Amino acid sequence: MKKTYLITGGAGFIGSNFIRYMLKTYKNILLVNLYKLTYAGNLGNLKNIKDDDRHIFVQGYICDNKFLASLFRQYDFDYVINFAAETNVVRSIAEPIVFVQTNVVGTLSLLMQAKAAWYNSEIKIWQDGKKYIQIFTDEVYGVPEGEDAFTEDMPFVPHNPYSGSKASADRFVKAFYDTYDMPINITRCSNNYGPYQSPEKLIPLIINNAVQHRPLPVYGDGLQVRDWLYVEDHCRAIDMVAYKGETGEVYNIVGSNKCRNISVIRAIIDKMHIKLQDDSINESLINYVGDRLGQDRRYAIDSAKIENELGWYPEITFEKWIAMTMDWYLENLKWLNDASHRKLT
Repeated sequence: MKKTYLITGGAGFIGSNFIRYMLKTYKNILLVNLYKLTYAGNLGNLKNIKDDDRHIFVQGYICDNKFLASLFRQYDFDYVINFAAETNVVRSIAEPIVFVQTNVVGTLSLLMQAKAAWYNSEIKIWQDGKKYIQIFTDEVYGVPEGEDAFTEDMPFVPHNPYSGSKASADRFVKAFYDTYDMPINITRCSNNYGPYQSPEKLIPLIINNAVQHRPLPVYGDGLQVRDWLYVEDHCRAIDMVAYKGETGEVYNIVGSNKCRNISVIRAIIDKMHIKLQDDSINESLINYVGDRLGQDRRYAIDSAKIENELGWYPEITFEKWIAMTMDWYLENLKWLNDASHRKLT
């Protein structure tokens, strides 16, 4: 049977990669891609699939309940996968209300419309084969002690408005399961990287600046530790959760590639220096700047649950994928330049 998905945020980084992954993996699907087209979204991310009739792009906002209701009536979605989010920590410090509106109110709007479409309140039964999947972040947990890693049942300690908004939205999704027995899953991932990522994020930012011989900004001392997850590995995990995840469960998704920010930057410099044979791309471009407000020193989450229960694990090493990611950006400099100059709205 054909499965119909509502993919929110599908012109952004992870969402557009998920759409390409699904179109590559399945024939009998329909993906309705809802996106507001903020500065972080880019129709150029969808250029190579614009003629695929299994993908329909719809411009709209997840906080528009009337519009959402009409989409549910038109398409009778089997799955809702919510990627739509404001994600830039620096922006959240300057404009926290924007993050609450999209990340919290938008999530609640989607939950309410999915419930209205899928739940028979008279007999208190959900339609078979429906599921809501919410994509969240490891940042909701805060900073682990020592060498510990967070498991799915540990409490939240968010430290900035972005992670605070995501933690709040996470609790709303869980509340709809606890209160209404809504068929949901929650995923919490580590730092993603790969093609089509906004150049405000670390890896494409460093590649873009290095190509132009501009300073490479490093927050604080650059010793912050992050776990790096290749975006297609993440997409594969989300697909597994949608099909195989036990209703109501939460799954951490990590790349098992812990690395300090400064080490990532130095690796990119070394690879670009060799790839482009350009002696001016070197560590002299590194520019240490003041540490970011609300900056967490380390994130670490445990993915044993998804590995043991669903059989997912990251397939290819960080060393290989970071080189492939760098090559993609160098081969798509027009996309990178266009994305860098998008109006910041």
